[in-house]
Amino acid sequence: MELSRRTFHALAGTAALGFALTGSGSPTSAHTARTAPTGPPPPVPSADGKRHRIGFDRYSLLVDGRRLVLWSGEMHPFRLPSPSLWRDMLEKMRAHGYNAVSVYVAWNYHSAAPGRYDFTGVRDLDLFLRMAAETGLYVILRPGPYINAEVDAGGFPGWLTATEGTARTSDPTYLKYVDEWLTAVNAIVAKRLFTRGTGTVLLYQIENEYDAHVDEPAGRAYMSYLYEKVRADGIDVPLFHNDKGRNGHWAPGSFGTGGEKGRWLYGFDGYPEPAEVPPDWGHFGTGGAKGGATASARTPGFVPEFGGGWFDPWGGSWFDGKGYAESRRTRDAAYERRFYLTNLANGITLHNVYMTFGGTSWGWLPAPVVYTSYDYGAAFDEARNATPKLASMHQIGQSLRHLPDLAKLKRAKAVRATDERVKVYPLTNPDTGAHFYVLRNDSAKAVSVTLPDAGIDVPVTVPARDAKLIAAGLKLGQRTLVHSTVQPMLSLTAGRQEIAVFAGRRGDLAQVVLDCADEPTPMRLDAEPAWSWNLNKLNITAPLGAGGLSRVRVEGDGVDTPMLVLFADDATSLRLWPYETPSGALLVYGPALLRSATLRGSTVHLTGDTTGATGLEVWGPRGITHVTWNGRPVPVRLSASGSLLALRPLPGVTRPALPALDGWRRRTENPEAEPGFDDSGWTAADKTTSFSTTPVPDGQPVLFADDYGFHYGDVWYRGEWTDANGLDSVSLAYSTGTQGLLMAWLDGEPLGTHRMPVPDKSRARQGTWTAKAGFAVPEKLRKKFREDRESGDRHVLSVLVRPMQHDMDGKALDTHKAARGLTAVTFEGASPKVKWRIQGASTPDSVRGPMNNGGLHGEREGWHLPEHDDEDWKDAALPRADRRQGVTWYRTDFRLDVDPGVDASIGLVLDDDPGRAYRAQIFLNGWNLGQYINDVGPQHTFVLPNGILRTRGANTLALAVLSDGSTPSGPGHVRLTLLGAAAGGVPVTPV
Repeated sequence: MELSRRTFHALAGTAALGFALTGSGSPTSAHTARTAPTGPPPPVPSADGKRHRIGFDRYSLLVDGRRLVLWSGEMHPFRLPSPSLWRDMLEKMRAHGYNAVSVYVAWNYHSAAPGRYDFTGVRDLDLFLRMAAETGLYVILRPGPYINAEVDAGGFPGWLTATEGTARTSDPTYLKYVDEWLTAVNAIVAKRLFTRGTGTVLLYQIENEYDAHVDEPAGRAYMSYLYEKVRADGIDVPLFHNDKGRNGHWAPGSFGTGGEKGRWLYGFDGYPEPAEVPPDWGHFGTGGAKGGATASARTPGFVPEFGGGWFDPWGGSWFDGKGYAESRRTRDAAYERRFYLTNLANGITLHNVYMTFGGTSWGWLPAPVVYTSYDYGAAFDEARNATPKLASMHQIGQSLRHLPDLAKLKRAKAVRATDERVKVYPLTNPDTGAHFYVLRNDSAKAVSVTLPDAGIDVPVTVPARDAKLIAAGLKLGQRTLVHSTVQPMLSLTAGRQEIAVFAGRRGDLAQVVLDCADEPTPMRLDAEPAWSWNLNKLNITAPLGAGGLSRVRVEGDGVDTPMLVLFADDATSLRLWPYETPSGALLVYGPALLRSATLRGSTVHLTGDTTGATGLEVWGPRGITHVTWNGRPVPVRLSASGSLLALRPLPGVTRPALPALDGWRRRTENPEAEPGFDDSGWTAADKTTSFSTTPVPDGQPVLFADDYGFHYGDVWYRGEWTDANGLDSVSLAYSTGTQGLLMAWLDGEPLGTHRMPVPDKSRARQGTWTAKAGFAVPEKLRKKFREDRESGDRHVLSVLVRPMQHDMDGKALDTHKAARGLTAVTFEGASPKVKWRIQGASTPDSVRGPMNNGGLHGEREGWHLPEHDDEDWKDAALPRADRRQGVTWYRTDFRLDVDPGVDASIGLVLDDDPGRAYRAQIFLNGWNLGQYINDVGPQHTFVLPNGILRTRGANTLALAVLSDGSTPSGPGHVRLTLLGAAAGGVPVTPV
């Protein structure tokens, strides 16, 4: 239903909107009619206690009047349940060129019941926002209320599935709950706004890919409600929504904003396939409402989500069973250059890569369409390791930070390459006259071209299915770059010299031409580069990658300040770390990661990571003579390039030894299947109506698990009746997510197991699966029923359902309310009157949250917890070959002794004969870290996050193995594996 205007404003709390948001004196005025000249970007953001203005024009964001290109990466704190490791990932992102982090806030993760909101422990949103500010990253906050994100119910809490209101509309019941959620979130966010100087929250999203009710009053009223509610809660940064595609939905002016103007950004999402030709969604496209960045002519181009990989479904159909390694291979660094540079050429200056760190959909967090791992093929893998994909992000991000000309570009005069296989995007900065050219090769072979129209008559090679960004007429400090054949990555001043870094592919012959009024005296500091001077131009060439970093020092050309020109291939560029300090810029070369740099007196204190032994070189402000690395002094000397050069390599990492997993103990469960089990404490399943989108069958009670408060994990049913004479078969209708299953017992005898099919590509995104499982009554039971006809004995049908979570409701049709669990039970040969009871997860875990546990007997009894006493369990050796319908638990303990100075990422590997039909829930120290399905896959390795994993101490591993009895079941081979190790890391507090 549509809200009346009076009800709408009452719910929105607009009476609180009594402050000026658009007046000339407002610190948040957008000034969209004004423009800003090209100049230095804003300083690295922090919670500096100062008021800041956030505005924008058609080119870019404007922060305190300075242009900012937002180069953001997506990560979700709820997918890394160890707050110490949030800092690790944020520092890695900042070092690799990102200036912002985009985060969803999942309603279901924080709310176990209406009116209950938990932001403590692993759910401490304020802690994450503080860490982002301390790291120097802006935050794009995305609290929904709907987020999708391949999480259960699209982020809606389980309890919302059993409520009356129609979600994602202006229904008052739904908005009442939304109001509670946003009030709780915004009370935290309002304290961390960049406008107030108390944090770095720069942008705030309302809703997510909302395309179902665009032209309906209920949809417009809903968006207006969200807008005004967020403003009423004191959120004064620009707001936005992410269009599901290039549709022009929710562009400025499409819905009411309470009279406020100039504070709304249009954004759209894009996930092009690697085989596609990168689309022109902006300056070089067709334009109009469906033209991407042209849909909103007065706001900058904005992609809140652009593909940094893709998710993989159960069975692995997206990537032919090869998993996320194949996602990363097909969406590699070359993919990023082709698509991301095309976006930049099209005027997209707010660019967020989804995902940059995917993480883990642990517990019952994952939506039906994905398995536990959410690695996504992202630039940082699930184990927090940097991957080669980062080269593109690192180079582009550093260029956008250090070359302010890139923040204000417009389409320039057409330029043709000498080979039509290379497409040229000509761009110019109207203030500085600098030119940039994106050269893209969509063919299967490398192509070398010249650009005569641009005056570039030397060959530029673009590899197959790749792209390059080159520049001409660009100021680099006090000198001008005539042109380059590789990307300018950095330009900064360190001490008494300017430094320019150029990066490209290994094997490229880089050419850099500088204007030189006087004949220079270049100094070749490495063997690879060569140079010549003619007609007041200095031409420097260097083969990339031949000897690591190549250096040429330029002076005597009429400029007082010398210039150091550095050449790096992709691998070398990932060892170059610019860092800004109050005393000036630093450039560090060598280690695998630079986390921080602090100048005190004549010493620069560096922290970071190494993986192998490596050199260290530091260019910095004048007066620096000493260096420490992770708190230890590093002997250095002054080099010919003006750097402080370590006299001996920094040590690499000693890879820790991992113990074998043995000493297993075993115990079977599912007493619920026994007819004498006491279920008197269970909930009676006797409701007759439901708010579910699944109809309640005529003449039957509501059996849907959510209607009885059981939203996550396994659910047990027990139906009791007398007089089973004549009963031939039982039909159990049920509804689950992908790979759901059902097991049934009658009077303690197994009837069998039914499971949903493994999805192929055509059904990989199906969120709800329904089936009828028919089971014939065994002859020995039918005989017993005949003999007991007159006795009136009690009979029990026990059913275990694994629901596999709720549909994500991406089309805003309330499909998250589709039933989970049993939906109907029918009998052939008899018509018993059945009384049903239901049991799922017990009270939510106060530490691990509501999505950690389901309703298995062992979970309800605490068998997954490290403190559980398992002395009376039977000893067991792996691999196993049990054949039993039901659940069996296995537990073992192990100790780790990883050096405190080593960040070791450790995983658990499960392997077995793929013909064996069973699945296992993995519990580490009580934390449900995922689900393994042996005969479906594709996941076999599960990340064990430090903090949950005690890397120096004792750990308890428990496996709840559910087998259907049709095949022998394991577990088979279970072992620990080292997924990555670095000397350095961050201090980790146990959770």
